[in-house]
Parts: sequence; C-alpha cells; structure tokens
Amino acid sequence: MRTRLKVCGITNPDDAINAVNAGVDAIGLVFYEKSPRSVTIEQARCVVNSLPPFVTVVGLFVNESAEIIKQILDQVSLDILQFHGDELADFCQQFNTPYMKAIRMKSEVNYHKMEADYQAASGLLLDTYQKGIPGGTGETFNWSLIPSVSQRKKPIILAGGLTPENVKIAIETVKPFAVDVSGGVEKNKGLKSQSLMKSMMNGVMNARP
Repeated sequence: MRTRLKVCGITNPDDAINAVNAGVDAIGLVFYEKSPRSVTIEQARCVVNSLPPFVTVVGLFVNESAEIIKQILDQVSLDILQFHGDELADFCQQFNTPYMKAIRMKSEVNYHKMEADYQAASGLLLDTYQKGIPGGTGETFNWSLIPSVSQRKKPIILAGGLTPENVKIAIETVKPFAVDVSGGVEKNKGLKSQSLMKSMMNGVMNARP
C-alpha cells in the first residue's frame, strides 16, 4: 500500500483541482485567521463544491471555539477535523466527526502518552515544533524522535518541511501512513504550484515504505 498524500492550505478551486489531477488523496482547508493560507466559509465551500468524489476534505483548526467549529461544519462538508492547538481529547471528540491531533515534535514529547491521551483520534499528525507557531514552519524535525512502526498503535501523518526533494527519503525513513505538505508545493503562500504537486506525488509514488 502506498503512502497517502495530503496537500494542506488550499485556498481556491483551481489549486484544488490541480491537486486532485496530480493524484493527491486529501486536501486541507485552514480555518485559522492568523495563517496566510486561511479561508473563509465562502471560500471553503467554493473549494469543496469543485471537488470530484473520493477526495478527503480536512478542516484545520487552532484553539478555535466549539461554537465556531460547529458553525463551519454546518456550512462546509468536512470529512476530518485536524486540531493544531492545545485542544484536549474531550474537546476534539465532541463534533461527531473523525479527527487528527497534531503533535509538535521535540525531545520532551512523550509520543506514547499522546497516543493514549488521543486514543479516539483517527491518526496523529507529527509536525515541527517552533515556539509560537502552530504549524506551517517549512522546517523538518528530527525524525528519530518518532517510534518505529512496531511501537505505534495509530497511523501517523508526517508533516514539517516536506518537499519533492525529500519526501521519498522521509517516507522510507519514517514509514508514515501519510505525508502532509503545504509550503513545499507553493509558488506563493496560499497559492500552489501544479508542477510541484506533481513532483511531490512522484516522490510519494517512487518511495518504498
């Protein structure tokens, strides 16, 4: 089974369709106003309405209120929620929607405790820790912090500084269920490059997990 690919930070229908045509499995919509890739509800609906069947839509939130998340779920068809802040498990589970919890990796992180704390999560997304930045740093982290496949109980999604140049070695080293890329396939923040998305997909396809 090949590694899955998610392109996060999609802001418009053209980029969404180009991602799908490149072969990606999922797209991410950022509902975090401080991000340069943030979308409004109207923009998100335009993107979702442009998609063909069988493409997973992920909504990314950072310490958002439950009320706002519910409002967005009422208006935008999201398949999975992705929590990038300090959300506790009970908060993440209240929306009757599958979710992933992002973990910003550093040496002090107890991966197995996070697995236990978020046991209802569909998967754990491992991203680069940078103080004050919840994600999208454009930098990799020390992959040796990630337990081996035999020591994991949940699928992991590898994020942080992935590019067409390093995604193959990332997959072969970490052996994640999926990889998540944003800045590594952009021509400008919030605008994706069709050629880079194709190159990223080629890297994924050529990897031997």
